Amino acid sequence: MKKITVLGPAYPYRGGLASIMEILARTFTDRGAEVDIKTFTVQYPEFLFPGKTQYSESLPPRDLKIVRCVNTVNPFNWIKVGRMIRRERPDVVLMKYWTPFMGPCFGTIARIARGNKHTKVLVQIDNVIPHEHHFTDSWFTRYFINSVDGFVYMSQQVKDDLDRFTHRKPALFSPHPLFVNYGSKAPKEDACRALNLDPELSYSLFFGFIRDYKGLDLLLDAWKYLKDRGYTEKRKLIVAGEFYYNKSKYIDQIKRNGLLDDIILHDYFIKDDDVRYFFSAADVLIQPYWSATQSGVTQIAYHFEVPMIVTNVGGLAEIVPDNVVGYVTDTTVESVAEAFVRFYEDENATRLSDNMKTEKVRFSWEAMADKLDELYRLVQND
Repeated sequence: MKKITVLGPAYPYRGGLASIMEILARTFTDRGAEVDIKTFTVQYPEFLFPGKTQYSESLPPRDLKIVRCVNTVNPFNWIKVGRMIRRERPDVVLMKYWTPFMGPCFGTIARIARGNKHTKVLVQIDNVIPHEHHFTDSWFTRYFINSVDGFVYMSQQVKDDLDRFTHRKPALFSPHPLFVNYGSKAPKEDACRALNLDPELSYSLFFGFIRDYKGLDLLLDAWKYLKDRGYTEKRKLIVAGEFYYNKSKYIDQIKRNGLLDDIILHDYFIKDDDVRYFFSAADVLIQPYWSATQSGVTQIAYHFEVPMIVTNVGGLAEIVPDNVVGYVTDTTVESVAEAFVRFYEDENATRLSDNMKTEKVRFSWEAMADKLDELYRLVQND
């Protein structure tokens, strides 16, 4: 691939998806490709976006060519952008797909761009079936999938879902790479000072956008279970992330469980520059998801070598081998609590963290780029 157009989230939009597309663009630029990013003028209409803002507060990256030109709700714009890419004739349009909402927009652009008989459309696919369902999901996803040339998936769950729509198009596995844009780990004392925490206490971390499928309710019940049995003395749970839905439900649960003094709540979007402090202060990351495909949060934990407790759903157990870099549990209060107790009583933090140094080698951006190069060679021969 000599000329690549990355199409998807990027600055001025915030969050992990934008970070992924920007890091991929840098990775291919470093490999000698000519890369530009086409991102949104409108990503979501404000009334459809559950958070406080879609936009980053950081300065724009100076090393990337980013053009805002895609309006996800304007079909005339889709045609215009598709024709522009068709004229520019990149070897590859590299897309990220994570929600059926993007299906009509991305699918139309892809169909038109491929009309030059040269450009191939490759997709790094996060989710085929979304966590929150809508009756249009299958239609929009099928329209998109039928418009592209090949896929890189990051968990077997995603591949199984993809197989419901197509068996004909090449699909290769590459695990979610590490997030390398959050800096290095800080000493715990510095992290606690930055977050106004007591460094003499131990901290567990729940991190990321708070949506119902992520199981914060399960964790709050597990924490009550632990507290009732005396396991939370000198230990606190940090919940760091913006509530996307039902904030009052969780606040009521915290009060009902008697956890107001146990939970340290940072209920806002965590800026990139601050992420390292949360992972540097924490002993363990807990992901008590009710459902999952894969999770970028696990890759942040790998980057900072913070052991994990995850539930055995979707592709989480593929990425977090049990008793190697953390513990895999059932989706029950008792199972999550048992893993927590095991983590502290066995004094396994150092062993698990040391294992992460070896395990995380397989999560490189070069490996992802190699897989996309391989996929490009396959679709060229179709």
